[in-house]
Amino acid sequence: MREAHAGWLEVLDPGALTTVQDLGRPGWAHLGVPRSGALDQPALRLANRLVGNPEGAACLETTLTGAVLRSGATTTLAVTGAGCGVRVDGRPASWGAAVPVPAGAEVRVGPALDGVRSYVALAGGIDIAPVLGSRSSDVLSGLGPGPVALGDRLPLGRPGRASYGIEAVPVPRGDRLRIVLGPRADWFTAAALAGLDGASYEVAADSNRIGLRLTGLPIERERVEVPEELPSEGMVLGAVQVPPSGQPVVFLHDHPTTGGYPVVGVLVDEDLPVCAQARPGDRLTLRVVG
Repeated sequence: MREAHAGWLEVLDPGALTTVQDLGRPGWAHLGVPRSGALDQPALRLANRLVGNPEGAACLETTLTGAVLRSGATTTLAVTGAGCGVRVDGRPASWGAAVPVPAGAEVRVGPALDGVRSYVALAGGIDIAPVLGSRSSDVLSGLGPGPVALGDRLPLGRPGRASYGIEAVPVPRGDRLRIVLGPRADWFTAAALAGLDGASYEVAADSNRIGLRLTGLPIERERVEVPEELPSEGMVLGAVQVPPSGQPVVFLHDHPTTGGYPVVGVLVDEDLPVCAQARPGDRLTLRVVG
């Protein structure tokens, strides 16, 4: 028999977009299911370690504006990812540290100051029912829970031992995206490929969990006089797809599992958190490493 939940978390203000995320559901692409999961996975893992959870426990991922929550039981909280102000019952609390939260306390996770997404871990994790092995919300397919809404009560699991006295040190994310060319680099001109290394692109405002849209010098195709597209083929996390406009799109965790536009290259996995925290208007530089 399933044990009773250790407590709950009430949503007083969900902010612009707050979702439940863990490490996602990889391995289902053959059924058309995206992997989903936290966009900044190192930040999620860190938040969980601070509150004594397994690294893959479900947390909240806020977007730009933060969120306001109330704990229904005494618990421990940690906020990582984008820097932000944290308050517990009106008192300032530390970002990047295990913070005790009394039962009934209001928790304010403020707007992101130096990124886009903050991660809110609670001791025991968000204990909703998993779908295909994950509690993550997928904004493309609709699998998992929907974005959290005003009045939601999210159940919490049994807590572990929090890392009191240990604080995270913010690490500069940089502005570099390393890319390995292929599998469809032959669709683009030699000049376009040569120009990719060191090319600077601005993050577009319509970027989201599905893809990071970049604007800058178009990546020109080889055969523009005979427009054509590929038959749909499998897509991977970090694929840099180039539509006819020539403006690249980096596929993130909620990306479709197939696509027909050519992929000029794939990002190095370690640079995906840069995409997770890049704000509209930021400039990112591509570096070809293979």
